[in-house]
Amino acid sequence: MGLGGQRRGASLGPDALRLAGIVENIAPYVESVFDGGDVCETSNQPGAVRGDGLGFFDEVLGNLVEVHQTVASAIGPKSVPVVLGGDHSIEMATIPAAVAASSEPLGVLWIDAHADFNTPETSPSGNLHGMVLAAVCGLASSSDSDVVQAQWQRLLKGIAPTGKFLDPKRIVWLGLRDVDQGEAERISATEASNAISMHEIDRYGIGAMAERAIDRLKQVGAKRLWISFDADVLDPQIAPRTGTRVRGGLSYREAHLLAEILHESLRSDEAPFELVGVKIAEVNPILDQQNATATLCVEWLSSLFGKRILPPWE
Repeated sequence: MGLGGQRRGASLGPDALRLAGIVENIAPYVESVFDGGDVCETSNQPGAVRGDGLGFFDEVLGNLVEVHQTVASAIGPKSVPVVLGGDHSIEMATIPAAVAASSEPLGVLWIDAHADFNTPETSPSGNLHGMVLAAVCGLASSSDSDVVQAQWQRLLKGIAPTGKFLDPKRIVWLGLRDVDQGEAERISATEASNAISMHEIDRYGIGAMAERAIDRLKQVGAKRLWISFDADVLDPQIAPRTGTRVRGGLSYREAHLLAEILHESLRSDEAPFELVGVKIAEVNPILDQQNATATLCVEWLSSLFGKRILPPWE
C-alpha cells in the first residue's frame, strides 16, 4: 500500500522488487523461498479520499489489520517473512505481529533516513508513515483534535489487539539524517545513544557503527530481531527514486557492508538474536529510473542473507 505516505506509487513497490528478481536472488542463500503474493490492494483504489484527521485513515487501517494477520501466520522457528512495501506505515502491522509472536524481547533495527517516531501532534505532515514507531510502541497522542484522538485509539487497538507493544528502548536507528524536532526530543528522552545518524557513520565509519547497533540491541536485552530497511536510507545518487529522498545517505558499499556484518552476526554460532522478519519499504517505481532502486534493495537483501564477494577468510 502507499496511502500512508505523501506521494503515490509506493504501492507498486512489491511488483518492482519482484521484477528485480527478489525470489531468485535470495534463493541460493536460504533453504527455500516462495512468494506469498499481495496481501491486499486497498491502496490501489483510485477513489480514495484523504478525509479528516490522519490521512486515508480507514484505508490504511484496513490494510494494517490484514497485514498483521498475514505476518503473524508467517512467523515461525524456521520461517522468516520478508515483507515488501509499500510505504513504511505497513510496519505498524508487522512489528506488533512479531512482538506478539513470542515472549522473548523483540529488538528493531530501523535503517532509515527518518526516525518515523512522531505522534499525531508532533507530525508536520499528518502522514501515517512518519508515526510508525510511536504507534508500535503504543505511545499516547495529545492531539487537540477529537477526530485524531479517536483514530489513534482505533489504530493502537487494531494493530495490537492483545495490547502487547514494542519497548521503545529496544529500537536502534541507523542512517538518520532528517529528524523532526518532536522526534529528536522523544529519542533523547528515551535512549539517545540508540540513534545512529549519518554524522556518526561519517565520523566513525559504517563498520564500527554496524557493530555498535548490534551491541546496543544486545545491551537493551533483545533476543529476537526485526530489520526494517527504508530505501531512502541510501543516497539518492544510487537510489534515485523513493518517496522521501534526502541527500547524504549510505553509499553502495556502506549499505552492503552493513548487510554483510548483520549476516555474520546473525549466522554465527553465538548469534545474539534470532532474525524474525525483514521489511523493505518505500520503493517507488513511478519515480524510478530503470528500476535502479528496487534492484539495489534486492542486492542489499541478498547480502543480508549471505551473498559475498568471496568466501570469508578462515
